[in-house]
Amino acid sequence: MISPLLFLAATLAAPKPTTVAKPSVDGWDKAFEISKVEVPAGIDDQVGGLAFLEDGRLAVAFHRGEVFVRQTDGTWKQFAEGLHEPLGLLPDGKGAVLVMQRPELTRLADTDGDGKADRYQTVYDGFGMTGNYHEFAFGPARGPDGALYIGLNLASSGAGIFKEIRGTWSEIGKATRENLAAGKTGSAGRMYGRVPYRGCIMRIADNGRGPAELFATGFRSPDGIGFDAKGRLLVNDNQGDWRGSSPLQIVTKGSFNGHPASLVWAPGWNKGEPLALPVSELEKMRTQPGGIFIQSDLSNSPTQPAVFPATWGALAGQVVFGEMNAARLVRFVGEDIRGVHQGAMIPFLDTKTLRNGNHRLAFAPDGALHVGKTHLSWAGNNGIVRIPAPQALPPLIESVHLTATGFEVRFTAAIDKASLAPALRSFRYKYHSTYGSPKVDELALESAWSLSADGKLLTLPLKDIREGFVHEIKLAGAKSTDGRELLGPVAYYQVVKR
Repeated sequence: MISPLLFLAATLAAPKPTTVAKPSVDGWDKAFEISKVEVPAGIDDQVGGLAFLEDGRLAVAFHRGEVFVRQTDGTWKQFAEGLHEPLGLLPDGKGAVLVMQRPELTRLADTDGDGKADRYQTVYDGFGMTGNYHEFAFGPARGPDGALYIGLNLASSGAGIFKEIRGTWSEIGKATRENLAAGKTGSAGRMYGRVPYRGCIMRIADNGRGPAELFATGFRSPDGIGFDAKGRLLVNDNQGDWRGSSPLQIVTKGSFNGHPASLVWAPGWNKGEPLALPVSELEKMRTQPGGIFIQSDLSNSPTQPAVFPATWGALAGQVVFGEMNAARLVRFVGEDIRGVHQGAMIPFLDTKTLRNGNHRLAFAPDGALHVGKTHLSWAGNNGIVRIPAPQALPPLIESVHLTATGFEVRFTAAIDKASLAPALRSFRYKYHSTYGSPKVDELALESAWSLSADGKLLTLPLKDIREGFVHEIKLAGAKSTDGRELLGPVAYYQVVKR
C-alpha cells in the first residue's frame, strides 16, 4: 500500500495520453476495431465516470473533478468542475447527472439550459470519512426499483486517519482512534471500517430522494457496481485480505459478502470484533461469489460491469467487466442453479491494442462500447477508446452451462473437432485474513467429451464436480471449421450449487 503523499505525487506525475496501437495480426484485432476517442485538451484524462445521456451524447467525469459532455460534432463542452475524485456518473434526465464524489453523491443540474451545471445538490453524504487515502466511493447504479446504489471502500492500514473525522467512531476494534491518527495501524487489520458504512453497499430510495439504508456488508474495494439484464445487483471486489482472488458477488439485501470489517455496521451486530471471529463462523455467514476473476490469469482488479445490447448478437444480455491491470476485458455468463446465480468468466478483447487501465464502460446508442481508463498510482492507463459491435462475431465461447452430468460449452461458430483438446481442472482459493491466496486443492479432470454435428456444442461429462470450486475449461489451439482461431479459449466456472 502507499502513503497519501506518494499517492498524490504519483497522480501529479500522470503520463500524457498515448495513441492506441495500430492493429496487429492478433485475432482480436482482426475481429474488432479499437479506436481512440479524442478527449478535451489540457486535462488529466483519467476517467472516473462515463455514461451516455438520454440524447446520446457522452458525459465523462475526469480525475481532477471536471465533467465534460461530447457534443454531436465531436467537440467537448465543460459541464461542471470542482468535484472531489469523482468515481461514477449516471444520467438523471432533463440536463442532470449524478456523480459519486469521495465525500458525497451529488446531482449536477443545468437549470437555465446553457449546457453548464448551475446547481450542485447533495443527494447523500450520510457515510463516514476519516481522511484515509483508501476511502474511495463508487457508483451510483440505478436499480429496477428506482433506487440508487453506491459502494464504499474500507480504509487501509497503509496509512492512518485524520484527527478530525466525519461520522460516528466505532469503538469495536483493537486499534484506538488515537493510534490510528498517529499512524500506528498495526492492530487495525489490513483493511478497516471504523466510521459508518465503510465496506458496505448503500441504497438510497426514490432515485436518491428517499431515505438511505445499509443494503449489504462485506466489501473491501467494490470498484464495480451495476445491474444485469434481469435486475440482479452485481458488485465485484478486489483481491486482498479475505479475498483469495477478486470475487463477483450477486448482492441481496442483508447479505454479508465476505470481508468482516464492515460487520460492525450491520443492524443489531452484537458479536464484538468481527476480525476475531473464527473463520468457520464467518464462512457460514457469507454469501459465496457467483463468479471468480482468476488472479493473474484473468483479472487482478476488476471494474465496472456493463450489459451487451442487442447489436452484439449472441452476447446480448451478457455482462462485460473492465480490468485495470491487463489489456483485456472479462465476460460473465451467468445462470440460475438451485436458486443461486453463478457462472463462467471468459476473457474478452484480450489484446495489447486495448491497453490496460480499463475502468469505466458504457455502450453508446449505436451499440459501440466505450472504455474509459485510469491509473491513479497503480497499474493502468488513460484516455477513452471505442469498440463498435462487429458485423459478425468471431469464434468465441458463447456460453457455459452446468448440467447434471458436467458442462456444455456453446460456441459462436462451428469448431473443428480435430483442433479440440480440452484441458480441465478444478481448484479453489482460501478464505482467510491473509492477503490473497494461491490456488489450492487442485484436481485434474478427465472427460469423454463430444462435439455436436454442427460443431457448436461441446459436451463435457464429469464425475468430480465440486461445490465451492472454480472449474477451468481450457481449449487452447481450438479453431473454427474455416480455420479461424477460437478467441478467449478458456472459461472459469464457479460452482456454488450443482
